[in-house]
Amino acid sequence: MDTERPIPELALRIVDLVTGMMNEIRPRLVQAALTGQRAENANLRHQDNFLSDHDLWMHGRYKDLLAEVMPSFIYASEEADPQVIGSAEHPDLCVLVDPLDTSELAVRALHGYTHIMIYSRSRKRPVLAVVGDIFHHVRLYVAGCDENGDDHAFTVTADGKWHPLNRPSNARLSQALVTNYLMRPDERFKPLADQQRFFDALSEPGSNGKKKGRIGVDFGSVSLCHVAAGFTDATVEFAKGFAVWDLAPGHYILHAAGGVTIDLEGHPITLDYGLNSMPEINKTMNTRRRFIAAGNQPLAEEILRTIRPTSSTPS
Repeated sequence: MDTERPIPELALRIVDLVTGMMNEIRPRLVQAALTGQRAENANLRHQDNFLSDHDLWMHGRYKDLLAEVMPSFIYASEEADPQVIGSAEHPDLCVLVDPLDTSELAVRALHGYTHIMIYSRSRKRPVLAVVGDIFHHVRLYVAGCDENGDDHAFTVTADGKWHPLNRPSNARLSQALVTNYLMRPDERFKPLADQQRFFDALSEPGSNGKKKGRIGVDFGSVSLCHVAAGFTDATVEFAKGFAVWDLAPGHYILHAAGGVTIDLEGHPITLDYGLNSMPEINKTMNTRRRFIAAGNQPLAEEILRTIRPTSSTPS
Protein backbone atom coordinates (compact mmCIF):
# COMPACT_ATOMS: atom_id res chain seq x y z
CA MET A 1 0.00 0.00 0.00
CA ASP A 2 1.31 3.43 -0.98
CA THR A 3 1.01 5.59 2.17
CA GLU A 4 0.63 8.81 0.16
CA ARG A 5 -2.02 7.34 -2.13
CA PRO A 6 -4.35 4.86 -0.38
CA ILE A 7 -4.71 2.46 -3.30
CA PRO A 8 -3.29 -1.06 -3.69
CA GLU A 9 0.22 -1.75 -4.89
CA LEU A 10 -1.27 -3.51 -7.91
CA ALA A 11 -2.83 -0.21 -9.01
CA LEU A 12 0.56 1.49 -9.02
CA ARG A 13 2.00 -1.34 -11.09
CA ILE A 14 -0.85 -1.06 -13.59
CA VAL A 15 -0.30 2.72 -13.75
CA ASP A 16 3.33 2.08 -14.67
CA LEU A 17 2.27 -0.53 -17.23
CA VAL A 18 -0.26 1.78 -18.90
CA THR A 19 2.24 4.65 -18.90
CA GLY A 20 4.79 2.44 -20.63
CA MET A 21 2.23 1.33 -23.19
CA MET A 22 1.30 4.91 -24.03
CA ASN A 23 4.96 5.84 -24.39
CA GLU A 24 5.38 2.96 -26.85
CA ILE A 25 2.29 3.64 -28.94
CA ARG A 26 2.43 7.46 -29.06
CA PRO A 27 5.26 7.79 -31.63
CA ARG A 28 3.67 5.08 -33.78
CA LEU A 29 0.38 6.98 -33.86
CA VAL A 30 2.06 10.30 -34.61
CA GLN A 31 3.94 8.65 -37.47
CA ALA A 32 0.67 7.21 -38.79
CA ALA A 33 -0.90 10.67 -38.69
CA LEU A 34 1.99 12.42 -40.42
CA THR A 35 2.34 9.82 -43.18
CA GLY A 36 -1.34 9.06 -43.67
CA GLN A 37 -0.52 5.34 -43.27
CA ARG A 38 -3.25 4.50 -40.76
CA ALA A 39 -2.93 0.69 -40.92
CA GLU A 40 -6.68 0.09 -41.07
CA ASN A 41 -7.61 -3.55 -40.56
CA ALA A 42 -10.78 -5.53 -41.25
CA ASN A 43 -12.91 -5.53 -38.10
CA LEU A 44 -14.61 -8.92 -37.94
CA ARG A 45 -15.96 -8.48 -34.39
CA HIS A 46 -17.51 -5.00 -34.73
CA GLN A 47 -18.02 -4.40 -38.43
CA ASP A 48 -19.07 -0.75 -38.11
CA ASN A 49 -16.03 0.21 -36.01
CA PHE A 50 -12.61 1.33 -37.16
CA LEU A 51 -9.83 -1.15 -36.33
CA SER A 52 -6.13 -0.59 -36.94
CA ASP A 53 -3.04 -2.73 -36.62
CA HIS A 54 -2.24 -0.55 -33.60
CA ASP A 55 -5.37 -1.78 -31.77
CA LEU A 56 -4.36 -5.39 -32.36
CA TRP A 57 -0.74 -4.79 -31.33
CA MET A 58 -1.85 -3.15 -28.09
CA HIS A 59 -4.27 -6.02 -27.41
CA GLY A 60 -1.46 -8.57 -27.59
CA ARG A 61 1.07 -6.38 -25.80
CA TYR A 62 -1.28 -5.74 -22.87
CA LYS A 63 -1.93 -9.46 -22.48
CA ASP A 64 1.80 -10.23 -22.31
CA LEU A 65 2.62 -7.40 -19.91
CA LEU A 66 -0.31 -8.12 -17.60
CA ALA A 67 0.83 -11.75 -17.35
CA GLU A 68 4.12 -10.45 -15.89
CA VAL A 69 2.24 -8.51 -13.19
CA MET A 70 -0.62 -10.89 -12.36
CA PRO A 71 -0.17 -14.68 -12.02
CA SER A 72 -3.65 -15.55 -13.32
CA PHE A 73 -6.69 -13.65 -14.59
CA ILE A 74 -9.45 -13.59 -17.18
CA TYR A 75 -8.49 -11.32 -20.07
CA ALA A 76 -11.61 -9.65 -21.53
CA SER A 77 -10.54 -7.35 -24.35
CA GLU A 78 -12.62 -5.56 -26.95
CA GLU A 79 -10.50 -7.21 -29.63
CA ALA A 80 -10.97 -10.93 -28.80
CA ASP A 81 -13.06 -13.48 -26.91
CA PRO A 82 -12.41 -13.65 -23.13
CA GLN A 83 -9.71 -16.12 -22.10
CA VAL A 84 -8.08 -17.39 -18.93
CA ILE A 85 -4.41 -16.41 -18.57
CA GLY A 86 -2.22 -18.36 -16.14
CA SER A 87 -2.60 -21.67 -14.34
CA ALA A 88 -5.70 -21.01 -12.20
CA GLU A 89 -8.81 -22.66 -13.58
CA HIS A 90 -11.17 -20.05 -12.10
CA PRO A 91 -9.16 -16.88 -11.32
CA ASP A 92 -10.86 -14.25 -9.19
CA LEU A 93 -9.74 -11.25 -11.20
CA CYS A 94 -11.15 -10.29 -14.58
CA VAL A 95 -9.18 -7.68 -16.52
CA LEU A 96 -11.40 -5.64 -18.85
CA VAL A 97 -9.39 -3.88 -21.56
CA ASP A 98 -10.08 -1.50 -24.43
CA PRO A 99 -6.54 -1.27 -25.81
CA LEU A 100 -7.04 1.82 -28.01
CA ASP A 101 -10.26 3.80 -27.77
CA THR A 102 -11.18 6.30 -30.53
CA SER A 103 -8.53 4.64 -32.69
CA GLU A 104 -9.78 6.32 -35.89
CA LEU A 105 -8.83 9.64 -34.25
CA ALA A 106 -5.70 8.24 -32.61
CA VAL A 107 -4.17 7.43 -36.01
CA ARG A 108 -4.72 11.12 -36.85
CA ALA A 109 -2.92 12.13 -33.60
CA LEU A 110 -6.06 13.95 -32.40
CA HIS A 111 -7.42 11.86 -29.51
CA GLY A 112 -6.48 8.44 -28.21
CA TYR A 113 -7.32 6.64 -24.98
CA THR A 114 -6.65 3.28 -23.37
CA HIS A 115 -8.74 1.59 -20.65
CA ILE A 116 -8.00 -1.09 -18.05
CA MET A 117 -10.31 -2.16 -15.25
CA ILE A 118 -9.66 -5.03 -12.83
CA TYR A 119 -12.80 -6.62 -11.43
CA SER A 120 -12.98 -9.02 -8.48
CA ARG A 121 -15.47 -11.77 -9.20
CA SER A 122 -15.69 -12.74 -5.53
CA ARG A 123 -16.53 -9.16 -4.53
CA LYS A 124 -18.64 -8.50 -7.66
CA ARG A 125 -17.11 -5.06 -8.16
CA PRO A 126 -14.01 -3.36 -9.56
CA VAL A 127 -10.91 -3.02 -7.41
CA LEU A 128 -9.03 -0.66 -9.74
CA ALA A 129 -9.27 1.16 -13.05
CA VAL A 130 -6.82 3.15 -15.15
CA VAL A 131 -7.83 5.28 -18.14
CA GLY A 132 -4.92 6.71 -20.10
CA ASP A 133 -4.97 9.80 -22.34
CA ILE A 134 -2.22 9.33 -24.91
CA PHE A 135 -1.85 12.86 -26.28
CA HIS A 136 -2.66 15.28 -23.43
CA HIS A 137 -0.86 16.61 -20.35
CA VAL A 138 -3.53 15.19 -18.04
CA ARG A 139 -2.29 11.70 -18.72
CA LEU A 140 -4.06 9.21 -16.42
CA TYR A 141 -7.26 8.77 -14.43
CA VAL A 142 -6.97 6.18 -11.67
CA ALA A 143 -9.31 4.62 -9.10
CA GLY A 144 -8.58 1.92 -6.56
CA CYS A 145 -10.08 0.27 -3.52
CA ASP A 146 -8.02 0.43 -0.31
CA GLU A 147 -7.68 -2.28 2.36
CA ASN A 148 -10.73 -0.89 4.20
CA GLY A 149 -12.92 -1.18 1.12
CA ASP A 150 -12.99 2.55 0.40
CA ASP A 151 -12.59 3.80 -3.18
CA HIS A 152 -10.23 6.65 -4.11
CA ALA A 153 -9.74 8.46 -7.43
CA PHE A 154 -6.84 10.48 -8.83
CA THR A 155 -5.62 12.07 -12.00
CA VAL A 156 -1.94 11.99 -12.94
CA THR A 157 -0.31 14.62 -15.15
CA ALA A 158 2.57 14.04 -17.53
CA ASP A 159 5.03 15.49 -14.98
CA GLY A 160 4.16 12.63 -12.60
CA LYS A 161 2.03 14.66 -10.16
CA TRP A 162 -0.99 12.95 -8.58
CA HIS A 163 -4.13 14.98 -7.89
CA PRO A 164 -7.05 13.58 -5.84
CA LEU A 165 -10.46 13.61 -7.48
CA ASN A 166 -13.14 14.24 -4.88
CA ARG A 167 -14.89 17.44 -5.92
CA PRO A 168 -16.95 16.83 -9.09
CA SER A 169 -19.24 19.56 -10.36
CA ASN A 170 -22.21 20.93 -8.42
CA ALA A 171 -23.60 22.79 -11.46
CA ARG A 172 -27.24 22.78 -12.53
CA LEU A 173 -28.23 22.13 -16.14
CA SER A 174 -28.49 25.74 -17.31
CA GLN A 175 -24.88 26.29 -16.14
CA ALA A 176 -23.47 22.95 -17.27
CA LEU A 177 -21.05 21.72 -19.89
CA VAL A 178 -22.64 18.43 -20.96
CA THR A 179 -20.86 16.12 -23.38
CA ASN A 180 -21.96 13.38 -25.74
CA TYR A 181 -20.22 11.03 -28.14
CA LEU A 182 -21.91 12.61 -31.16
CA MET A 183 -19.49 11.70 -33.93
CA ARG A 184 -21.60 9.17 -35.82
CA PRO A 185 -24.13 11.19 -37.88
CA ASP A 186 -27.02 8.69 -38.02
CA GLU A 187 -26.50 6.65 -34.84
CA ARG A 188 -25.64 9.42 -32.39
CA PHE A 189 -25.77 13.00 -33.74
CA LYS A 190 -29.34 12.86 -35.07
CA PRO A 191 -30.78 11.42 -31.82
CA LEU A 192 -28.95 14.15 -29.91
CA ALA A 193 -30.18 16.90 -32.23
CA ASP A 194 -33.75 15.68 -31.69
CA GLN A 195 -33.63 16.32 -27.90
CA GLN A 196 -35.30 19.74 -28.00
CA ARG A 197 -36.40 19.81 -24.34
CA PHE A 198 -32.83 19.04 -23.28
CA PHE A 199 -31.44 21.86 -25.43
CA ASP A 200 -34.10 24.29 -24.21
CA ALA A 201 -33.16 23.54 -20.58
CA LEU A 202 -29.44 23.75 -21.36
CA SER A 203 -30.01 27.13 -23.03
CA GLU A 204 -32.05 28.64 -20.20
CA PRO A 205 -30.57 32.07 -19.30
CA GLY A 206 -29.36 32.72 -15.78
CA SER A 207 -30.42 35.55 -13.47
CA ASN A 208 -28.02 37.87 -15.32
CA GLY A 209 -29.57 36.98 -18.66
CA LYS A 210 -26.50 35.05 -19.88
CA LYS A 211 -26.74 31.57 -21.34
CA LYS A 212 -23.98 29.43 -19.81
CA GLY A 213 -25.09 25.91 -20.81
CA ARG A 214 -22.91 24.19 -23.39
CA ILE A 215 -22.85 20.92 -25.34
CA GLY A 216 -19.51 19.28 -26.16
CA VAL A 217 -18.08 16.12 -27.70
CA ASP A 218 -16.29 13.48 -25.64
CA PHE A 219 -15.26 9.86 -25.97
CA GLY A 220 -15.84 6.59 -24.13
CA SER A 221 -14.62 6.09 -20.57
CA VAL A 222 -12.62 9.29 -20.56
CA SER A 223 -15.88 11.27 -20.78
CA LEU A 224 -16.86 9.98 -17.32
CA CYS A 225 -13.31 10.65 -16.09
CA HIS A 226 -13.66 14.28 -17.18
CA VAL A 227 -16.82 14.51 -15.05
CA ALA A 228 -14.92 12.91 -12.15
CA ALA A 229 -12.22 15.57 -12.45
CA GLY A 230 -14.76 18.42 -12.67
CA PHE A 231 -13.52 19.33 -16.17
CA THR A 232 -17.07 18.77 -17.45
CA ASP A 233 -20.35 18.62 -15.54
CA ALA A 234 -22.09 15.64 -17.14
CA THR A 235 -22.00 13.24 -20.06
CA VAL A 236 -25.01 11.50 -21.60
CA GLU A 237 -25.61 8.51 -23.85
CA PHE A 238 -29.22 7.88 -24.88
CA ALA A 239 -28.82 6.52 -28.42
CA LYS A 240 -26.73 3.44 -29.22
CA GLY A 241 -25.40 2.88 -25.70
CA PHE A 242 -21.84 2.23 -24.51
CA ALA A 243 -20.21 -1.19 -24.48
CA VAL A 244 -18.95 -2.33 -21.08
CA TRP A 245 -15.29 -1.61 -21.90
CA ASP A 246 -16.23 2.01 -22.67
CA LEU A 247 -18.55 2.54 -19.71
CA ALA A 248 -17.21 0.53 -16.76
CA PRO A 249 -13.66 1.92 -16.22
CA GLY A 250 -14.84 5.54 -16.29
CA HIS A 251 -17.95 4.71 -14.27
CA TYR A 252 -15.83 3.25 -11.47
CA ILE A 253 -13.50 6.28 -11.48
CA LEU A 254 -16.48 8.65 -11.35
CA HIS A 255 -18.01 6.60 -8.52
CA ALA A 256 -14.74 6.80 -6.56
CA ALA A 257 -14.65 10.58 -7.09
CA GLY A 258 -18.18 11.03 -5.70
CA GLY A 259 -20.17 11.43 -8.92
CA VAL A 260 -23.29 9.58 -10.04
CA THR A 261 -24.25 7.41 -13.01
CA ILE A 262 -27.88 6.46 -13.64
CA ASP A 263 -29.76 4.64 -16.37
CA LEU A 264 -32.53 6.26 -18.38
CA GLU A 265 -35.13 5.09 -15.87
CA GLY A 266 -33.34 6.96 -13.09
CA HIS A 267 -31.82 3.92 -11.35
CA PRO A 268 -28.17 3.98 -10.21
CA ILE A 269 -25.92 1.80 -12.36
CA THR A 270 -24.38 -0.82 -10.10
CA LEU A 271 -20.68 -1.66 -9.89
CA ASP A 272 -21.58 -5.32 -10.45
CA TYR A 273 -21.00 -5.39 -14.20
CA GLY A 274 -21.90 -9.06 -14.65
CA LEU A 275 -18.33 -10.36 -15.00
CA ASN A 276 -18.84 -13.13 -12.46
CA SER A 277 -18.72 -16.23 -14.66
CA MET A 278 -17.54 -16.93 -18.19
CA PRO A 279 -21.12 -17.08 -19.59
CA GLU A 280 -21.89 -13.74 -17.87
CA ILE A 281 -18.67 -12.21 -19.20
CA ASN A 282 -19.48 -13.27 -22.75
CA LYS A 283 -23.01 -11.84 -22.43
CA THR A 284 -21.80 -8.59 -20.88
CA MET A 285 -19.21 -8.08 -23.61
CA ASN A 286 -22.06 -8.06 -26.14
CA THR A 287 -24.45 -5.64 -24.43
CA ARG A 288 -24.67 -1.84 -24.32
CA ARG A 289 -25.90 0.58 -21.67
CA ARG A 290 -27.54 3.99 -21.96
CA PHE A 291 -26.77 6.34 -19.10
CA ILE A 292 -26.44 9.81 -17.62
CA ALA A 293 -23.23 10.49 -15.68
CA ALA A 294 -23.02 13.69 -13.66
CA GLY A 295 -21.06 15.43 -10.96
CA ASN A 296 -24.14 15.55 -8.71
CA GLN A 297 -27.48 13.77 -8.34
CA PRO A 298 -29.74 16.82 -8.96
CA LEU A 299 -28.02 17.48 -12.30
CA ALA A 300 -28.43 13.84 -13.37
CA GLU A 301 -32.13 13.98 -12.48
CA GLU A 302 -32.57 17.33 -14.21
CA ILE A 303 -31.07 15.94 -17.43
CA LEU A 304 -33.23 12.82 -17.15
CA ARG A 305 -36.41 14.94 -16.99
CA THR A 306 -35.52 16.57 -20.31
CA ILE A 307 -34.64 13.41 -22.25
CA ARG A 308 -37.10 12.03 -24.77
CA PRO A 309 -36.52 8.29 -25.35
CA THR A 310 -35.16 7.47 -28.79
CA SER A 311 -36.23 4.63 -31.05
CA SER A 312 -32.67 3.32 -31.18
CA THR A 313 -32.20 0.15 -29.08
CA PRO A 314 -28.83 -0.90 -27.62
CA SER A 315 -27.77 -4.36 -28.77
